[in-house]
Amino acid sequence: MKNFNFPSSAKVVVVGGGVIGCSITYHLTKFGWSDVILLERDQLTSGTTWHAAGLVSQLGPTAAITKIRKYSLDLYKKLEKEVDHSAGLRINGALSIAQTDARWQELKRQATTAQLYDIDLKILSKDEIKKKYPIMNTEDLKGGILMPGDGAADPSGITHMLAKGAKRGGAKIFEESPVDNILVKNGRVHGVRVNGKNIECQYVVLATGMWSRQIGEKIGVSIPLYPAEHFYVITEPIENLSPTLPVIRDFDSSTYFKEDAGKLLVGIFEGKSIPAFNKTNIVPEDFSYGEFPENFEHFEPYLEKSMKRLPILETVGIRKFFSGPESFTPDTNSLLGEVPEVKNLFVSCGLNSIGIGSGGGVGKVTAEWLMTGHINEDIFNYDIKRFQKFHSDLSFIKDRITESLGDLYGMHWPYKQYKTSRNIKKLPYHDSLKSFGACFGVSAGYERPMWFALDGEKAEYEYSYNYQNWYPSVEYETSNTLKNVGLFDLTPFSKFELKSEKSHEELQRICTANIKNEIGKCTYTHMLNKDGGIETDLTVVCVDHNYFRIISSAATRERDKFHINKNLSDDLKVKDVTDDYCVFGIFGPKSRYLLEELSKDDLSNENFKFATSKFIEIDKTKIWTQRLSYVGELGYELYVESSNAKNIYDKIIEKGKIFNLSNCGMHALDTMRMESGFLHWGHDISPEENLFEAGLSFTISYKKDVNFIGKEALGKIKNQKLEKRFAMFVLKENKPGKPLILHDEPIYFKDKIIGRTTSGNYSFNFKKNLGFGYIKNQYFENNLLNSNLYVEIEKNKYSVELIHKPLKQTNFKNS
Repeated sequence: MKNFNFPSSAKVVVVGGGVIGCSITYHLTKFGWSDVILLERDQLTSGTTWHAAGLVSQLGPTAAITKIRKYSLDLYKKLEKEVDHSAGLRINGALSIAQTDARWQELKRQATTAQLYDIDLKILSKDEIKKKYPIMNTEDLKGGILMPGDGAADPSGITHMLAKGAKRGGAKIFEESPVDNILVKNGRVHGVRVNGKNIECQYVVLATGMWSRQIGEKIGVSIPLYPAEHFYVITEPIENLSPTLPVIRDFDSSTYFKEDAGKLLVGIFEGKSIPAFNKTNIVPEDFSYGEFPENFEHFEPYLEKSMKRLPILETVGIRKFFSGPESFTPDTNSLLGEVPEVKNLFVSCGLNSIGIGSGGGVGKVTAEWLMTGHINEDIFNYDIKRFQKFHSDLSFIKDRITESLGDLYGMHWPYKQYKTSRNIKKLPYHDSLKSFGACFGVSAGYERPMWFALDGEKAEYEYSYNYQNWYPSVEYETSNTLKNVGLFDLTPFSKFELKSEKSHEELQRICTANIKNEIGKCTYTHMLNKDGGIETDLTVVCVDHNYFRIISSAATRERDKFHINKNLSDDLKVKDVTDDYCVFGIFGPKSRYLLEELSKDDLSNENFKFATSKFIEIDKTKIWTQRLSYVGELGYELYVESSNAKNIYDKIIEKGKIFNLSNCGMHALDTMRMESGFLHWGHDISPEENLFEAGLSFTISYKKDVNFIGKEALGKIKNQKLEKRFAMFVLKENKPGKPLILHDEPIYFKDKIIGRTTSGNYSFNFKKNLGFGYIKNQYFENNLLNSNLYVEIEKNKYSVELIHKPLKQTNFKNS
């Protein structure tokens, strides 16, 4: 082991010398931080970067991923010239093909979204594919999408190019320097120990790939990823193989093909993968340039499919059979951002075998995030704080990656639910919900009813890009809630408590609204970053004087808790009470009548006004009850201690029969919140938007004399012209699922893209295809949106009409 003369301190230490670590280091120096050290335990690329297939593609399954990939490719092209180092880029294009109607719909949806980012793309019929690429059997194809600007790169070339750029920016890179420990002091990163020497630093970034989970475990940090065995073969040289053959992705066969110096590389993303290092569950520290024994039996079915697609493979031998580890996450998205357990410790890992194609963008985002403390982009699907502790448990993650690896090439169905690692958190009345026909989905680990089957139908999803098999259930659930009363389970909602003499003062400083320190008062508010981006969407409830409960969405539990704690004074922390309470939403015009059957308390409008809360008694049990509603109807939220929840659920069901109560799922809730014009964080609002753009400026209190976080930025934004504005619209096509609005579909004025969608649902109550989105403000200002407005879905344009009020008008106060 070399004895390097390490600096005694640095501003940032990046751990890991693969493509991601080098990209982060490069971007930190590019953005002005030169006091950066990168430590690599062996040689640059020696972990998993070295054996990557090197595919670079601009198009991803979501808008955020597409932006990251497009930036990566653009960076590689530019940086080659800047630092005079070859990235081995070969822009031969990439062709994605579809064998089924559903896959063809999915590809056309992705092609439609790609237009938001000016990606060159051509849709080809199977005959056009055959004409351009006679090597391919196209008989069973529906069509394909060619992206001429895609291709492949040399993983080593990319990594060393980024490293060279980082060194030119002032960074120091040390190989053969394994980090022994991450040093933590008072809950904050203090430094690293490497080769027996301490290096003090302000920030540490773990870009340690498949080692990340076990590194985090040593210091109590949850990093949910695990390596699976990943396979490809390289053939013998093939005579007359075109050197300009595009990368071919045959998703329905779980295979891909790449021309490789006169040979073909054939790789797979199979539906059921094999977890690596099964005997020990530990990635060896010295696993450099490591490979696993051949497993031809596992690969053979996919080789047969490959021969069907490219018959030339039947007559060529295999030169190299590769099997090596690649780390995968629970949802096939990367893990980025500051971890909640240790301040100033960032991660950038879990690239799910697409590290080369995403490396540039991931490095950029990580550097920006570290330097500013937040990121003004909608990348929650990459934020490590979308996960909880249990997600990194071996029992969970090893089971999940057997499925998630294959999801890269699997169908990205709307509303798709995972089959592995289920039933982690069951509600106390789970069996009762199941007996009523609940189809369960996972929400923050909870098994949560998505919809309830009718008339003996199977409570199972039949996935589609058009009509959904749960539509009849949602039609009944939403209509019955509108006419009678619906029971919604809201238990996974995130719930935090803050109890201190300083709690009100602190909340005033981090919330946009004027938080009322009056027992029972509920305040809808937001928390912002210093640039005015929307970081949280939540309700603050005063349970007692200087005792508050904060309620936010289920998916953002760890993220919201982190944001709140980060901005509270050092001696204050919120208490997470999410799992202590089950929450029942009783909504609809007969909800008060039902509660009056359950409780003797005075629930009249005069004594229990909207946006207030209090204890009521049901069956000798005190239950904190809030008069709030996310569906736009009169309603109440009941916070019941989990030990009492089964009994209270049974009482609600029993008394509910009088009022024709229906169990309702999350699809009904989401539909009704859109009918009421309510926005959802992560879909309709994010740090990319500000409250003026989103039409939520009513949550800003200018009366309170507090310089709350983001106030200064809001003052500047208020005096500037908005770039975009939130919009609600309905399609003139009013058949359910024809077409299916989801999100990230382009919005057109005539033939010009002027915005994008963020949410969609079919409203059975109003017989409308309903959508939310953002449109460039200049089109509002010039009053151009009365006609010639379209949404494009699957390359077809549909005429839409803007609506200036929600479909459902709410009158909470006088209900």
